[in-house]
Amino acid sequence: MNRLQFWILISIVAISGFSQGMLLPLISIIFEQDGISSTMNGLNATGLYIGILIISPFMEYPLRKYGYKPIILLGGLLVIVSLAFFPLYKSFWFWFFLRLCIGIGDNALHFGTQTWITSSTLKEHRGRNISLYGLFFGIGFAAGPLMTPLVTISESLPFILSACMCLISWLFLFLLKNEKPVQDDTEEVAINSFKETASRFKTTLSFCWVALLPALCYGFLEASLNGSFPIYGLRIGLDVSYISIALAAFAVGGVITQLPLGMLSDRIGRRRLLTYILFFGSLTFFAASFLESSALALTICLLFAGMLVGSTFSLGISYMTDVTPKSLLPTGNLLCGIAFSLGSLLGPYLGGVFIQVFTSISFFVVIGSILFMIFVIISTRKQEITY
Repeated sequence: MNRLQFWILISIVAISGFSQGMLLPLISIIFEQDGISSTMNGLNATGLYIGILIISPFMEYPLRKYGYKPIILLGGLLVIVSLAFFPLYKSFWFWFFLRLCIGIGDNALHFGTQTWITSSTLKEHRGRNISLYGLFFGIGFAAGPLMTPLVTISESLPFILSACMCLISWLFLFLLKNEKPVQDDTEEVAINSFKETASRFKTTLSFCWVALLPALCYGFLEASLNGSFPIYGLRIGLDVSYISIALAAFAVGGVITQLPLGMLSDRIGRRRLLTYILFFGSLTFFAASFLESSALALTICLLFAGMLVGSTFSLGISYMTDVTPKSLLPTGNLLCGIAFSLGSLLGPYLGGVFIQVFTSISFFVVIGSILFMIFVIISTRKQEITY
């Protein structure tokens, strides 16, 4: 992969991160101000991740047959059209459907770019390149919540701006030359049938199931913070502007350490580094549960939390690439997306239920507990790096 291809792909990912980072808190706040319950608010946020799960079993076959570029183009176009449709009609279920469409488009976009980058990167540069992928997504995601205050000017304005930015970046995809993933000759018959999808999933899971846990963890973390924290923040008396700053602080923390942690993982190993950041990240969120009455202290806490756990997804992808045969990398990347989606589905819905039922317990206790459980599993179940 040449430099132009690489930078166009990660720029596309940055715009996708921007739209995702904007949508979760923006719609949560709009619905909260309209009087919709936190549980239903969380349910609506799951639309994006349901879309990812629905399309996942059908992604690998067209990617292998037609290559990376057509999949990324179609995914990006679907995201653009869906964003542009939000201002046309405000309805709980219509917006749920649009989020589902964005999930389908985002899955195609991320699956294509992620597999293209992991398949084309040498092992000694894997952590660095995939961390750049995560860095650009994080930059976009960090900027997304800052669009939330624009809702006071017009509910339509954030959606329109996001659609325009996605369109501009999407046009650069036409500069890329299409490629197809590597496959073994023995797999040629198998990949030509959807019937073999379950078999490939099972084989790939035997290599990388532990490496999928960071993606599951980050999905829960990201979606619950951006989907449920705005609701929780409003209920404990935080201002909308402060909520957007606090979310941006977490995202900025991830941006600051994304590349250094990726390069460090090339030296000390992905698994060891993941155990460190998950353990100390859980402690940081537990500390946040005692500091939420102070706006400054909570912002600092979220900044440090982002610096620790904001790289779990990219490190998880690198770890998966380490332990998975190259011919199975499309399936491995697809499973990373599914794991992320499952975590993201659980995040806003369980977060909404928790906020509604356990009013006397801090929302950050849930996040800290999830991080600690993933830390324990990765610490005790090792998968050997053979690829």
